[in-house]
Amino acid sequence: MMTPMRYILLVLGVIISIHYIMSFTYEEYGKATYISNIAEQWTGLKSNPLYKTPAPDEYCQPDSSMHLQDRRANASIVVLVRNSELWGIMSSMKQLEDRFNRKFQYPYVFLNDKPFTQSFKHHIWALTNATVEFGLIPSDHWHQPSWIDEERASKSRDDMIKNDVIYGGSVSYRNMCRFNSGFFYRHELLQKYRYYWRVEPDIQLFCDVDYDPFLMMQDQNKVYGFTITLYEFPTTIPTLWDAVRSFIDANPDSVAPDNAMEFLSDDGGKSYSLCHCRLLHTATFSCVNENTWPVWSNFEIADLDFWRGEAYSKFFDYLDEQGGFYYERWGDAPVHSIGAALFAKKEQIHFFNDIGYRHDHFEHCPQGDVHTKGKCWCDPDKSLVSSDYQVYSCLYQYDKLLL
Repeated sequence: MMTPMRYILLVLGVIISIHYIMSFTYEEYGKATYISNIAEQWTGLKSNPLYKTPAPDEYCQPDSSMHLQDRRANASIVVLVRNSELWGIMSSMKQLEDRFNRKFQYPYVFLNDKPFTQSFKHHIWALTNATVEFGLIPSDHWHQPSWIDEERASKSRDDMIKNDVIYGGSVSYRNMCRFNSGFFYRHELLQKYRYYWRVEPDIQLFCDVDYDPFLMMQDQNKVYGFTITLYEFPTTIPTLWDAVRSFIDANPDSVAPDNAMEFLSDDGGKSYSLCHCRLLHTATFSCVNENTWPVWSNFEIADLDFWRGEAYSKFFDYLDEQGGFYYERWGDAPVHSIGAALFAKKEQIHFFNDIGYRHDHFEHCPQGDVHTKGKCWCDPDKSLVSSDYQVYSCLYQYDKLLL
């Protein structure tokens, strides 16, 4: 016999399922019900964050000119890729060259835990006139450390496999997350650079980038830039926030004044009580009230010196000592986003609204005049319905942070 509470939960589940089906099936319904629209109707407030203003013309390079600008930032495009992902990274790189780097000619640094093949190198060299360097990742920066209790780590992987956690059984994925969290910026090939743009296989760039984002980051003292902001899977990081709080308690001076903590928490960092909804493998919808927090996607344009700084270096070393990259499945996205939110001022975090970007099923497509100026070929209405302001996106929280 069902209790009244179970009836209520059943009804809520049916309503949420219908809402998601309608959102993805009927675009007008989705646009009418995305979060920012509803919030504006209830609060009477209109979001107009600064990032909706296009980049200043001083950073732009007209289409008619193929000459390099007088000023250049000390920056590189960074690619972590395997030999087997050649065609996926060539697709990404070709778009980046056509949309941006054919004019700005920033160098590339390719990194791999195995030596790159000559065939891989030749295909990459053929796509660009920019300098390209290929680097091998040191073994101790990539592989699971010897001090990790393998029995405990193995049991955790088995449990995640049973619970259908994405990449739950993969050691190589954990190696990658740990490397991106705390080691890529230590690689010898990157020591001479200040800024980087992270590019991965099989992404899409929808718009022309006719300005230099590195120079803008430099001139405006930005340290971290993103295009998509999502929620992390709570089952992959059950104790990460406990470790973060312990670090903050032990190192209060590391936390920047006027930081972006309110982007991560509604109660000053004591807890994360957001409702996290996601599509399950069974094609049903589930909304779980768990401790979750926003993360930024694998698109990054950021300041290498920020990661190399004392605050973040101590933070990563502390997290690494906890073993959560292997005993759980801590990702570099939440680690980077928490680090940026805590150790930088909120105005140093930048949303690249004018860079249209897609990875897997998530995308950001610029709207209005920004879409036109960038000659974007993505559907801005679809982006609003499917990514920017849906319940699994944290862009609305970012908007509130800046208003």
